[in-house]
Amino acid sequence: MRVLVTGPAGFLGGEIVDQLLRRGDEVVGISRGDYPELRDKGVVYHRGDLSDAGVCRHLIRDVDVVVHTAAIAGVWGKYERYYRINTAATQNVIEACRSAGIGRLVFTSSPSVTFAGDHQRGVDESEPYPKRWLCAYPRTKALAEQAVLAAHRRGVLHTCALRPHLVWGPDDPHLLARVVHRARQGKLRIVGDGCNRIDTVHVVNAAAAHLDAIDALHQDPESAGGRAYFIAQDEPVNCWDWIGRICDLAGVAAPKRKIPFSLAYGMGAGFEAAYRTLGKTSEPPMTRFVAAQLAKDHYFDITAAKQRLGYRVRVTMDDGLAQLRSAWTPD
Repeated sequence: MRVLVTGPAGFLGGEIVDQLLRRGDEVVGISRGDYPELRDKGVVYHRGDLSDAGVCRHLIRDVDVVVHTAAIAGVWGKYERYYRINTAATQNVIEACRSAGIGRLVFTSSPSVTFAGDHQRGVDESEPYPKRWLCAYPRTKALAEQAVLAAHRRGVLHTCALRPHLVWGPDDPHLLARVVHRARQGKLRIVGDGCNRIDTVHVVNAAAAHLDAIDALHQDPESAGGRAYFIAQDEPVNCWDWIGRICDLAGVAAPKRKIPFSLAYGMGAGFEAAYRTLGKTSEPPMTRFVAAQLAKDHYFDITAAKQRLGYRVRVTMDDGLAQLRSAWTPD
């Protein structure tokens, strides 16, 4: 197949590209930056801003399927910027697919589109969107996800949305890098009682789920299409035990000190109000969203992904941690 991947230089996008190339697909990439290493791999690479509808129409064509991973993540920033990059750009991608007659669209969403700050224990895709939002990222991703699912039309455009949770692996510049950096600075605290359970997903598994979705939309679009899917390791872990193992592998002290959730949440609200008043663009030391994510259970029932997409775990938790040990241990 000829597959177009947006955000092909990102942590997850890059792994999707590599898996597509390994199985013999032709890959086209679109990103705002310049990444010559993609061309060296054999990717047909274009620079472009997907929030520009004209750019989308010009570049998104002559492919069999689009995998839209490009987005801006984070817990702080102006809503307008998140909306432009996450929501408006996704709407442009949908319209470009329709205009070009592209039959399949796989969208990278997030489990945070259902997170309102409360426990999520084994929930499936029937979990509703929240009535209140703790930050702009999940709100704008939810709007984008809804647009993608609404665009599913039998025999015209088959779509689905994947919600990989806490993607990690060697060379992870986001989750693991942040955890290790804060632990090394002595700024990482256990929020809550330290007993909350979470789901994560190794980057290989998260990327493979996208290839599973591509194939499922081709083989059985009516079963696979028009739906969102949680993607995870299928083995929830104690959040702070897992973070402790990550810290041990990185050679830094695991957090021991605790802070009550109510205090962390209140601090987050205070920091948000102060930063908003001062017009500060840097991320506050704590936010309500981060406090809730660090203290609450959030793990998922991924039965739908296994049954409708054929998703399966390729890299187990133990194997993934062994990979980290090898990558992080000096020769």
